[in-house]
Amino acid sequence: MEDKVISEKIPSKNYISEKDDISNGEVDYDQLLSSAGEFGRYQWFLFFATFPFYIFGTFSYYSQIFMTEPSQNHWCWVPELANLSEHDRRTLAIPSDSDGRFGYSQCTVYSANWSDVLISGIKPNESWPTESCQNGWEFDKTEIPYPTVSSDWGWVCDKDSYQATAQSVLFLGFILGGFVVGWVADKFGRVPAAVFANIIGCIAGVASTFTTSFLEFSICRFFMGMSYDNCMMMIYLLVLEFVAPKYRTIIANLPFAIFYTLGVSSLPWISLACGHWKTIGLVTSSTMALAIFTPFIVPESPRWLLSKGRVDEAINKLIKIGEVNKKEIPSKLIEQFKLSIKSEKKQKSVSSLELLKRPVLRKIFITMCVVYMCCMIVFDALVRSVGSLGFDFFLSFTLVSLTEFPSLVIVAFVLDLTGRKWLTIISFSLCCIFSIATAFVGGGLQSVLCAVVARFFVNISTNTSIQWAAEMLPTPVRGSGTSIVHICGYVATVISPYIVYLETYIVWLPLVIVGSLAGLGAILAFILPETARRDMPQTFEEAEELIRDQKLFDIPFLEKKKRETSGHVNSSFQMS
Repeated sequence: MEDKVISEKIPSKNYISEKDDISNGEVDYDQLLSSAGEFGRYQWFLFFATFPFYIFGTFSYYSQIFMTEPSQNHWCWVPELANLSEHDRRTLAIPSDSDGRFGYSQCTVYSANWSDVLISGIKPNESWPTESCQNGWEFDKTEIPYPTVSSDWGWVCDKDSYQATAQSVLFLGFILGGFVVGWVADKFGRVPAAVFANIIGCIAGVASTFTTSFLEFSICRFFMGMSYDNCMMMIYLLVLEFVAPKYRTIIANLPFAIFYTLGVSSLPWISLACGHWKTIGLVTSSTMALAIFTPFIVPESPRWLLSKGRVDEAINKLIKIGEVNKKEIPSKLIEQFKLSIKSEKKQKSVSSLELLKRPVLRKIFITMCVVYMCCMIVFDALVRSVGSLGFDFFLSFTLVSLTEFPSLVIVAFVLDLTGRKWLTIISFSLCCIFSIATAFVGGGLQSVLCAVVARFFVNISTNTSIQWAAEMLPTPVRGSGTSIVHICGYVATVISPYIVYLETYIVWLPLVIVGSLAGLGAILAFILPETARRDMPQTFEEAEELIRDQKLFDIPFLEKKKRETSGHVNSSFQMS
């Protein structure tokens, strides 16, 4: 799952119109933007401009699943028996295994001279010696009907951990990419960072299709990991900076819900159409090269330009928005904005280590990190458990992925009614129940339905936690603190492939662990303070007061006297 930026609640400002007296007031960026059209033709254009980047994001994260997933059902290949039917080959050469999932051994074969066996007509029995597969494996093509890395390179039996390791290497790339692309964004701008992230993904993804060993493949996938999630989020952030605060909640949820869901739910069928893991790699990676045209389509972030002192360039961007939206920004407003920028005082930098020096904030911050780690592990493990559900792999993945859309819509509409705490507790608890149920309902469609419900609720928990983390941290460390929470989530995903891998030892164990982690997340959520309908803390003292004033049953829609809230502004946009 993917991190999305969220809306924060702070006191709104009265946006200045052409008739307002602005001679004695300060004008900030949002006021200038509003005068150029809060949500007009230009914003609609940028809304749809995010579409390809969400597709690139799904390709970067999920394509490796379809490149490496092996059929669960496989057995040793005996070339001397090639003229027999698949059933006869397996019956003749493969030892039975009553403890195995399919009733026969998947990693051993009878040791025999099969040419003599065919001539003599002798039938093997359990007294015959066995040996490991000498000539590779056969795979059930009704599960995965095309060659994957695992089937081509034999990532099964004694190498069955290779798929999990390659996936973990991809996640390690996520962590480094967050730092490297973030530095590029601060140094050179949002557009160059978006292009850089997508080009890395393009080159690494294409290169991985020419690899011939596990090491080469893993190195390429590490660099592919560096492209996520900046390949889509840089443009996402940039577009939001061109939208007035009144409409940022829509932009924060609607395009993500529509385009990301479309991308992830269509990827299984794109993979089937490709018919080979190398083709999947080429198709999903080469399209990312289209990002090179971004500078000709999407303008640079005005906020970034302002942070670099390029005020005139930022103003010109806003004037162009006004022209497209058929709005004219008053020259007096522009001059007042310039004066406000000159008189603006720079905030003193505060290290995020300050969070760890204060006992009350330290407990909450560490708890939030662990909660988000639970979210990411559960989310990713449920994605990767689809292959073990005993149902059509591609249809199962699609059904599970379609939960992205309703979960995002629900969060957008009910989050302020239920509050962050109880929505997280309830969704985590239900995810726990349905994850464990998935392991014991017997496979097939019923397992898929339980997995769909579990994924739906962990989506809600994850999307809620992203917003919750930002809202409980004080302004001086909100950006850096939230980044640390996200990095902890990326670190946690490194172990999720190995949780799924435990299925090779005990079939039900991965989903029980996933359910237990969801239960842990629900319990830890009780520690965190409710932030709905509250002003976000501006200082460390305000954050500590918010924590001390928390109540267990603090549910916004049940409160008799609701706190007044005004605008929605995304603090993540206050970036340099």
